[in-house]
Amino acid sequence: MTEHRTHTHASHGAGSGGAASSMPAPAERDPRMPRLAQSPGFNESMRSGWGTPARTPVIPSGAALAAHHHRTRLAEALPGRTIAIAAGRAPVRANDTSFEFRADSDFLWLLGCGIEDAVLVIEAVPGGHDATLYLPAPFRPGDDGFHADPLRGELWVGPMPGLAEYAEALDVRTRRIEELVLGDDTLVAGAPTPVGPAAAALAANPRSAELRRVLAELRMIKDEWELAELSAAVASTEQGFAAMARELSSAIEWGGERWLQGTFDRYARTVGNGPGYASIVGSGAHAPILHWVRADGAIDPAELLLLDVGVERQSGFTADVTRTIPAGGTFTSAQRAVHDLVEASHRAGLAAVGPGRQWSDFHAASMEVIARGLHDWGMLPVSVDEALAPDGQQHRRYIVCGVGHHLGIDVHDCAGSSYAAYQGAVMQPGMALTVEPGLYFHAFDETVPPELRGLGVRIEDDLVVTATGHDVLSSGLPIDAAGLEAWLATARSGEPSSTARPALTGS
Repeated sequence: MTEHRTHTHASHGAGSGGAASSMPAPAERDPRMPRLAQSPGFNESMRSGWGTPARTPVIPSGAALAAHHHRTRLAEALPGRTIAIAAGRAPVRANDTSFEFRADSDFLWLLGCGIEDAVLVIEAVPGGHDATLYLPAPFRPGDDGFHADPLRGELWVGPMPGLAEYAEALDVRTRRIEELVLGDDTLVAGAPTPVGPAAAALAANPRSAELRRVLAELRMIKDEWELAELSAAVASTEQGFAAMARELSSAIEWGGERWLQGTFDRYARTVGNGPGYASIVGSGAHAPILHWVRADGAIDPAELLLLDVGVERQSGFTADVTRTIPAGGTFTSAQRAVHDLVEASHRAGLAAVGPGRQWSDFHAASMEVIARGLHDWGMLPVSVDEALAPDGQQHRRYIVCGVGHHLGIDVHDCAGSSYAAYQGAVMQPGMALTVEPGLYFHAFDETVPPELRGLGVRIEDDLVVTATGHDVLSSGLPIDAAGLEAWLATARSGEPSSTARPALTGS
């Protein structure tokens, strides 16, 4: 990475004695390394002689129109209110470098694209709403910041859309972020904004729990555009699984878990925005670790390999799919027994998804199968009924997480909803969710039979509730042990086929 800061190095010469003289004298700047910002000749030369590059923002197809409809729904849900949503800023990674920016999900949902340090203000007007996008203007040729500002200077970060380009592409009014003024009754949500021109205006209004809840609950029912984005994300994710399978031999021989994690992440960045969350690749004793994102282990061909990954589209909508495969190609009898039980639990959960069903139905259906299976194996100290009772839950030692969640522009979508609208609600057409039961037998868990220790299995599919039942978006990947063995053999059999290559358009 190019270093853009100039450092002053202290003199190492000896002093003449005494406490004061122990401090080195300030060094004279070497005239061969002047501060460019203080060089009139340089600054003058940088102000002219530049052409006009292309600055059209890349907006996912249909995103601007969908965002307009989303803003209308929000304005109708909170009539008469003024709303401000902050996009946020990329966090610092180390010193003067930052992580890649990803906008706040509510901001993405309401605008259709992410813009660092921007704030979207929505005001109710008779018959609808008005939207104004406040954003930082980039520094272009002729501005001192063009060559001096490493965050917004086009010489540093490349051509950037500005107020005019975003106004045309998104069909919203735009203003400079320095002009942002918010009334005391403004409802504020979005990413925290501790610094920057908008910080003071946003800080004057506390974050609104009501606004966060309303947005989360509005996002529960996906429109046709959102469902198409989810479907495309899942299709790309299925291809990402095949990409990992083709690299499995290299991962076993020398690359380990991180090679597969990197394979999927590279694929996700090629076909979309990137992975929708930290990709989980767990071999052997790492498979039972729910959030094993470290991925620094080897891959043993004798062990199971748990892969929990999702491609995020440029729109922000992400898939979330898990399969557990035998790294060597074939399940052992013990591995297959665990996988078969999880598969039975998974199928029971899928069968319980449909309109008018309680959200908790698929959780209860999956858990009952898990509890009965564990009881049959002699692993429960109580009866199945006692384990399933609220004050029992002994089976949850081996599955402490839930078995599903809403899915959308966040991998765990709609998390700000009320209990009544989420876990206490009935399923409705247009809801997108995951079903993901599992069994997690940690290698150091002495309540587990020795032959099962270190086995972790999860099966996760992405679903959409329909008027008559549900659609499984991720049905292109098998869920049964025999099917997975056959899929793995085919995926590893040769070079990528034309149908398995990334689709680079429309993401």
